[in-house]
Amino acid sequence: MNPPIPIRFDPVARLLHWTMAFLLIGMVMLGFYAANLKPDDPIAPRLFHWHRSLGVFAFVLAVIRLSWRLRHPLPPFHAAMPEWERRDTVRIERGLYLLILVIPITGYLASTADGKAVSVFGLELPALLEADKARGTALAAAHFGTALLLTTLATLHILFVFKHHHLDRDGLLSRMW
Repeated sequence: MNPPIPIRFDPVARLLHWTMAFLLIGMVMLGFYAANLKPDDPIAPRLFHWHRSLGVFAFVLAVIRLSWRLRHPLPPFHAAMPEWERRDTVRIERGLYLLILVIPITGYLASTADGKAVSVFGLELPALLEADKARGTALAAAHFGTALLLTTLATLHILFVFKHHHLDRDGLLSRMW
């Protein structure tokens, strides 16, 4: 058992972390559910509208979070944390940040691949690319694949936290809680 890690993330970083975590969990669940509906299901357009709208919000929040993170470095790792864990923690964090930026971009581009604007919280956002069905299909596949990768990395992140909380008992969870 290691002594507790004394330093916490600042309140803004914690708020951004948990807001983004719950938003992304909801978005992944909503996206997977909506994608598995029949195309003629009357609720599908509404669910995709909310998924797109929340995706744009998630992108804005991700930019804010990344900006905050770059200006406010991580608290130091626990002295007893092995080097491989430090390295993997940094890799997973970088992967998560990359994905929370890439996923909304691929989703937006896939949603506008028909060349038409998309409604986000009632605002019309223009299509950035010309209509191209094959490109839209590829972007939708990239959006889905990166969402799966995000889910995998987030699961690893959570497993590392559980390991520290339940096995190492080093207080790591209290840094972000």
